[in-house]
Amino acid sequence: MEPSSQPRPSQSSADGDFRRTDSGIEIQPVYHPGDLGGWDPAEKLGNPGEYPYTRGIYPSMYRGRLWTMRQYAGFGTAESTNERFKFLLQAGQTGLSCAFDLPTQMGYDSDHPRAEGEVGKVGVAIDSLADMRLLFGGIPLDRVTTSMTINATAAILLLLYELVAEEGGVAPAAIGGTIQNDILKEYVARGTYIYPPRPSMRLITDVFSYCAEHLPNFNTISISGYHIREAGSTAVQEIAFTIANGIAYVDAAIGAGLDVDSFAPRLSFFWNAHNNLFEEVAKFRAARRMWAKVMTERFGATDERSRLLRFHTQTGGSTLTAQQPENNIVRVTLQALGAVLGGTQSLHTNGYDEALGLPTAKAAKVALRTQQVIGYESGVVDTADPLAGSWFVEALTDEVENAAWEYIERIDALGGAVAAIEAGFMQGEIEQAAYAYAKAIDDGEKVVVGLNRFADDATEPSDVFPIDPALQTAQVERTRKVRADRDQLGVDSALGDLAAAARGTQNLLVPMREALRRMATLGEVSDVLRDAFGVYQPNR
Repeated sequence: MEPSSQPRPSQSSADGDFRRTDSGIEIQPVYHPGDLGGWDPAEKLGNPGEYPYTRGIYPSMYRGRLWTMRQYAGFGTAESTNERFKFLLQAGQTGLSCAFDLPTQMGYDSDHPRAEGEVGKVGVAIDSLADMRLLFGGIPLDRVTTSMTINATAAILLLLYELVAEEGGVAPAAIGGTIQNDILKEYVARGTYIYPPRPSMRLITDVFSYCAEHLPNFNTISISGYHIREAGSTAVQEIAFTIANGIAYVDAAIGAGLDVDSFAPRLSFFWNAHNNLFEEVAKFRAARRMWAKVMTERFGATDERSRLLRFHTQTGGSTLTAQQPENNIVRVTLQALGAVLGGTQSLHTNGYDEALGLPTAKAAKVALRTQQVIGYESGVVDTADPLAGSWFVEALTDEVENAAWEYIERIDALGGAVAAIEAGFMQGEIEQAAYAYAKAIDDGEKVVVGLNRFADDATEPSDVFPIDPALQTAQVERTRKVRADRDQLGVDSALGDLAAAARGTQNLLVPMREALRRMATLGEVSDVLRDAFGVYQPNR
């Protein structure tokens, strides 16, 4: 007897057992072909490496090459982070990923009063070209790609990276990597912005233009849903708000006179991976299909590379618990598996102790080994998109996509992502989702093992990454020495050129590069732009 091809009514309400994903999508007890009524595999799936790229952006996916294993590192001084980079590369990591401390992210040098107590705490402190030389000393920048999690000061860090490579004899076209450079999500979810949205968008489009001419193999932006999810969004909100931000960046670049196919191939995305395995897989597949449609139908991109949603994934920091931290190894494994089944291009797996502090070397190695076990032992890499054709997975992919389009339509009606952010729309939606999630945990509806169920009365002490209190003093001294030893007249002249460019229409990265080459500091460059653009003050 053939299974029914007709849709059937929800069975959840009949047996009183409601199951929903984290986005609130109802899950049926069992799925049949009828749940995909009218579903056309040629339209919705195609082949891997072909439009609409639901099944992956490359024909062979991981049979051809595994994803880049890019563990996040960055703490304290440039020297200590350089040691961690080399430790991870020796352990088999295939790409670098760098975190920067809050003063660096906010455009303050380490000796600024606002940097007090924060230097080197959540990432590495970079004040000038001198620090960048130490950070990448002995690392072959023509053979290793680097991802830098930096936003408001992304152009500065990119140029410092280019200058270090140049000093090492590496041609600009030979270096590759990604700068996050996604300022819109900072206004929505994270808060490390400096300038108002519109001048910030100018800085981003200047990066697009500069890289198209000078750094053709560098990804100019990593449009980030990760921090939106960390702020409490659902999976649906994560891709909807991030794709809406991506649309705003493309609009801004085209408005600045750039041809879509001149910059769109270097756009990339950054997603979170949480514990609901199948919703995460559906999210990645839906996002790929949506971006291909946006670039083809809304922007008329003709270069196939412009349609590809290439993405990095990081496992969910907000899902980790300080209670029974070893349980986080299992959580991270599930999340990494979801990212791989969803077709990620690179992956960071969190250390099991990151709810307690920066990851220790042991935790970082376990996290890397987690990726290696999935890649070399699990068998999930042997065929592209192994879950394709599952009635459940395809139905869920469609539902995630449809719900995300509804959000994008609402954002379009508000005037686009920038206007929606200025109106507080995305922020309000995330706050509601975060409250609902926290309440579900408090009420016991959402089980978190070791926290609200299966808790232990006694707790064992855990190793915590040590922070050296003398770090700030040493970093401040180095920065002050840089200022004392440089050609101050040359620095002043270069900063003056940057100020003139900020008041005009010249690409900001050209005079900025010269100022940094002359040893201007990150804080000094940021101050010039603060004077020209102002500082953003949110309305809410």
